[in-house]
Amino acid sequence: QTLRSFLSTLLRQAVSLFGRSLFATHTTDNNGTSPNMLASRLFPSLCARSLLRRSAVSPLTSLNASSRLYSASASGEHDAAEPTFLECVSMYFDKAAKLTGHDQDLLNSIRETDTLVSFTFPLKRDNGSVTTVKAYRAHHSGHRRPTKGGIRYSLLVNEDEVQALAALMTYKCAVVDVPYGGGKGGILIDPKTLSERELESITRSFTTELAKKNFIGPGIDVPAPDMGTGAREMAWIKETYQEFRPDDVNAMAVVTGKPLEHGGIRGRTEATGLGVFYGLRELLHQEAVAKSVGLTPGVEGKRIIVQGFGNVGFYAAKFFHEAGAKVIGIIEYDGFVYHEDGLDIQKLKEHQTQTGSILDFANCQKSVRGAAEGLKALELECDVLIPAALEQQITRHNAHNIKAKIIGEAANGPTTPEADRILADKGVIILPDMFLNAGGVVVSYFEWLKNISHVRFGRLSRRFESRRGDALIAVLEKTLGQELPPRDREVLMRGGTEKDFVYSGLEDTMIEALATIQDIAVRKETDYRTAAYISAIDKVANVLKGRDRVFSA
Repeated sequence: QTLRSFLSTLLRQAVSLFGRSLFATHTTDNNGTSPNMLASRLFPSLCARSLLRRSAVSPLTSLNASSRLYSASASGEHDAAEPTFLECVSMYFDKAAKLTGHDQDLLNSIRETDTLVSFTFPLKRDNGSVTTVKAYRAHHSGHRRPTKGGIRYSLLVNEDEVQALAALMTYKCAVVDVPYGGGKGGILIDPKTLSERELESITRSFTTELAKKNFIGPGIDVPAPDMGTGAREMAWIKETYQEFRPDDVNAMAVVTGKPLEHGGIRGRTEATGLGVFYGLRELLHQEAVAKSVGLTPGVEGKRIIVQGFGNVGFYAAKFFHEAGAKVIGIIEYDGFVYHEDGLDIQKLKEHQTQTGSILDFANCQKSVRGAAEGLKALELECDVLIPAALEQQITRHNAHNIKAKIIGEAANGPTTPEADRILADKGVIILPDMFLNAGGVVVSYFEWLKNISHVRFGRLSRRFESRRGDALIAVLEKTLGQELPPRDREVLMRGGTEKDFVYSGLEDTMIEALATIQDIAVRKETDYRTAAYISAIDKVANVLKGRDRVFSA
């Protein structure tokens, strides 16, 4: 006890010293790391609390600038006539649950969030002030472990949103047969108003809090990028977790969406947008479906409008553009651009990167400024509308005016239940979010498997496949009595790379999941969203029933 007391006192003194000197100097060693930076990385929450005791505190949200808002419903000014995001998810769930035949108590246990944690921690700003940061993490369902879900940095983060997104993750994973429970996290900040050092401090403090509560780990809960976060933040999370669990051989699997050098996987960056493309492409190639909405089968020539030009919206638009579709409109928070013959997506992205906006793009017919005008652009004539921004963008206010024949929900919860009913009455086909934007978690699963197995996909098979291709070429050329064209030889000789396996696995997953949804939709005589929920509920229920049999035996 004396030794424990001595070590505890020593640690408190060390942390206090670290805290008093924290951020007082920016002097770095040859590796670019100062002792103060090292202290803040190892003990981010403790160092910040040392500062907090000596500083006036103001809430960080009061210092943030306006966030990227697409509509009034996304701005936090909730329309009382529309349900909240969490209520929307529950309403969709309840509609599907009635068609499953499962016991109501079981359905209630599936619907409710298992665990929600919220905490506040201090942040030392670059200007010397100290502010407080509010954060959340929800585990919706532990029927499978680990739980899985992104972390978003946004001023729209709240308990309801986190729980709704965690629930969607449970259902999403079940729909595409990824063996995870659903989770979600969020921090109430505007990342555009914070420096890289401040964002790193917030991220590491958040991870520290999760680790202290045993709320994160390769077999417990595995975060991923979401709105306002990316590979950089995931690397910070991994590094911080490894400081807490240096003996965990699988620590690299604590988070997905990492940079390649931190154990990431090729194809993860574009995964969600690619999954959107695969799902919609498969639907558009079905002759009966295309004819039911007055379209010819196939992607080529289809008129596409995408709302949101971040990661998901950009890659969805890019893959459609490369497949021969006409991406005629791109909508962002500050307006939209339009060209009836299709926009050059790569050039538009370069313009956005250079100027910070899609507006005033040289190669477009219209460039219209204003959030309200951007929202109205959802109502433009098109074949496929892809909302890839925020939740509750298509509501009872604008659903009657939507002219798209197919809506592909690349965002989470972009359509409210009343809007969903209106669109169904109009004959609009909706591919729901819980299926269509699952590409991210599918490839995150592949990344997690890579980290757990400690081997890159293709490492054991690529050369073998290449040699087998050589042998096949030799047989074909001997049989034909002539050499194959160089392009054919290259295809046959090429072994599968990690990216090839990722793309192939994602494509197969999206095609199989859509087939299951369509089969349920036909059998239950319902829409695709309800069918997707039925698929998810049945799969989760079967796991829970099996678990009950184990513990009641």
